[in-house]
Amino acid sequence: MHDSLPFLDRAIQASAASTAAMVLQRLVVAAALGGAIGLEREMKHRPAGLRTNMFMCFGAAMFTMLSTLLAGSGQDQTRITAQIVTGIGFIGAGSILHSRAGAGVQGVTTAATIFVVAAIGMCAGAGLMLPAALATILVLCGLMILGVLEKHIFVRPYSAAYQAEAASTDELYVLLNHAQRDKYTKLLEVRLTAQAETARVDFTLEARPKTHRELQTELRAAFDTRKIISYSSSEQE
Repeated sequence: MHDSLPFLDRAIQASAASTAAMVLQRLVVAAALGGAIGLEREMKHRPAGLRTNMFMCFGAAMFTMLSTLLAGSGQDQTRITAQIVTGIGFIGAGSILHSRAGAGVQGVTTAATIFVVAAIGMCAGAGLMLPAALATILVLCGLMILGVLEKHIFVRPYSAAYQAEAASTDELYVLLNHAQRDKYTKLLEVRLTAQAETARVDFTLEARPKTHRELQTELRAAFDTRKIISYSSSEQE
């Protein structure tokens, strides 16, 4: 019996070392996959970028492993894991509310990406490396390829809020009439105020991306007569 104790000690140490290596491997994979998606989001200047997606995927993987390790055999191993979906839902809702700027709802694609990144982290934490990697590739293809198709082929109008100043209200009326240049353009909201020396207009315009780009270019070119105060768009994913 006494001779078997060193063997048991070595077996316990080997088991602890293999467990630590497994945990580290899964966490590294989760961080890499989340970082790959986050890098694409960072390049498009979205609210949830590289660090956010990396940490969410890393955290989801860690909670998934903790749910199994802490519960042990014979216990419910999904109690902690089940809360990941709820927690990620709050983060996604926060990204939508943070992106809303009075010109429609923004950040829906970002919220959906957050949800998928958490699922990828759960796959990595559960040891399902191949499904996690394939899901990451599919998400990146969807974000990049479908994004290009939406921008150049499936063109759709979107809303943008404008604020501009001019010396008189007549110039602002000309600006509003000029903004409605085709059948796809709609003025959704207009608020005009006049003071002693300047007049100001706040309006929300629904138009195609090309129309918005042309209008912004014209406003910048006419900066001396119609000063742009601010501009916000709901085109953000």
